[in-house]
Parts: sequence; structure tokens; C-alpha cells
Amino acid sequence: MKFNPTRPRLARSRLFIRLASAAIKLAVPAVLVAYFFVPAEAEAPVVGTQAPGFYRMPLGKFEITALSDGTHPFPVHKVLTKAAPAASGVAGKVAPLDEVSPGEADALLAQNELTAPVEGSINAFLVNTGAKLVLIDSGAGSLYGKCCGHLVENLRAAGYKPEQVDEIFLTHLHADHVGGIAPNGKMAFPNATVRVSKADADYWLSEADEAAAPALLKPMFDGDKVSLKPYIDAGRFKPFESDQELTPGIRPIAAAGHTPGHSFYQVESDGQKLLLWGDVVHVAPVQFPDPSVTVAYDSDANEAVAERDAIYSDAARKGYWIGAAHISFPGLGHVGVKGGEFYWIPANYSAASVTGK
Repeated sequence: MKFNPTRPRLARSRLFIRLASAAIKLAVPAVLVAYFFVPAEAEAPVVGTQAPGFYRMPLGKFEITALSDGTHPFPVHKVLTKAAPAASGVAGKVAPLDEVSPGEADALLAQNELTAPVEGSINAFLVNTGAKLVLIDSGAGSLYGKCCGHLVENLRAAGYKPEQVDEIFLTHLHADHVGGIAPNGKMAFPNATVRVSKADADYWLSEADEAAAPALLKPMFDGDKVSLKPYIDAGRFKPFESDQELTPGIRPIAAAGHTPGHSFYQVESDGQKLLLWGDVVHVAPVQFPDPSVTVAYDSDANEAVAERDAIYSDAARKGYWIGAAHISFPGLGHVGVKGGEFYWIPANYSAASVTGK
């Protein structure tokens, strides 16, 4: 036989191919197992933050921008109250809701898939009339801690600057409405004039009223003084006494009860109406079905209930817009009534550009 130098090489090559094929057949299942059962890793870390808190809507020729100052856990079981029924023997006496109507708060919250404490919104509203920028309420600023005080950053995110604000109308002088004008005691809106009802200013700036106030309210007096001082010193604090227009298209409406000088602000343009109602409602899932539920911060609980009943009825009947300080952001919507109970109808979200009509 003649020697062929390529034959050993061919034999070795064929042997290698057979061994390699066998190895591949054994390895493929292992590769598939690894592919399907090894947990996938996230491609990016969780961010954890929310989008800027502003939302716009047109009102006639005006532009309304809802601004979030933040949210905070509302202590439902500590703060909600109610007048005792006639059969109790202490009719009219206001007591904690859990005592007067045990289980009511939790049952109503459960109907809305909520439990106490409820994360409560703190909303303010910027009205651009075309001639002025008017901020209605200002959030808590630095008075509630790290949860809040985001109004100015959200104002900037919405395309405005604090120095552009011409006037600030406050519904009342509780900390979560006045604190944002001067976080840490420093004027946040250097060109703005601050306005509030004279009745509220007289009460919250009075040393005699502070001395006589219940312990729950005493911190509010200190917060008011710190927040208002830079505007008072600059001659930019001007309380009002009447219900007449403060600027074209915006007028206050006396609505005492929650505080002695609590005010609504009616905003109107081209026949469209928005009522910014301050603290009519604190916990919507409870206080819409049961308007008789009050809060421990009310200066006159019975008066607050009467005011709530009246404005619910009026808003449901006439269908105008509501801007609410403590209904889930953006707090814009309408009041409805069905089966003898009031309910909140939130604004339908729109991503369309806002243009006055």
C-alpha cells in the first residue's frame, strides 16, 4: 500500500468533529436552562421620585395652574370630630369622630381602598389673568417639615418665577396655607402683596386670642407671625374687609367656620367660574358622604358644617369648578350628588396645550 500522508490528518479531523458534536448535544440543554432560569438583572436603578407637581387648565381667558406643596399623613383618628346626636344626652357637643360614630372613618376610607393615616394633599392655585399673576394660598413652606415646602420648585417647573407673582390671596392663616410665603422666615415672593380677610388677620395676630386658644392651635400663631413679618415690614401685607373684587375677575367670599375669617375666592372669566374653597374638606372620602364630620382645627365646628352643606349644594346645583386645598392633587373638579349623598368628580386629565377660550 502506498503511504498517504493526509489520511491520518483526515481521521483525526473526523474524530474531532464527532467528539465536538457530542459535546454540543450535551451542552445545549445546560445553556437553555441557564438562559431561562437565571434571574434577569434590572438595566437601570429605581428612580423613586415623582413628576413635578403642577397642572394647568383654562378658565375663559385666564390660565389656572394647580401647584403641589407636597403631601403629608393626615391623622384621621386624631383630628376628625363630630357633634354628638340628640339621643346621646350631650347633643351638639363636638367630640372625636371615633367616639361619636365608632368605625365610620375606617369604613368610609375602606370604600375608597384607603386606610388611616391618609396621605393628604396640600394644594395652591396660580391664576394668570393676563394682567396679573395671583397666587391663592401658598402651602406650608418650612412649617410642616420635609414632606412639604415644594411650592416654589413646582412654580418654577410650571414656567414661572417667584418674583413674577403680583399678589397672594390667602383663604386663611393656618400654617399649611401661609407658610409658603416665607419659608424659614425669608420672603419667597419679593414683589407680591399678601392679602387675607381682616377678621383672620385680627385673630391670628392677636396676643389675647393666642393666650385663649386651645393648645392644638397655639403653634399656628407662631407660624403666622414668622411668615407674615417680612411682608408686614415691607408694607406688603394688606388685609381686606369686604367681598368686593380684589383684582378684576377675583373676589373673596366670607366663609367663616373653619377659622374666624376663612374666605373662598371666586374666579370668573368669560362666564366660566372657579371657586377656590380653602378648607371646606380635609378628608374627601369621609366628608363628602358625611358633611357633618368636622376637624379639631375648626374654630366653630357647627358653623363649618353649615358652610360645607351650603357650598356642596350650591356647587352641585350650579356645576361650577372647584379648586380644593386638600383633595388629591390637583384638587380640581366638581361636586356631584347621587342617592342623597355628595361626591367628588375629579377633573378629567388632559395633556393638550392650555389656551384660554
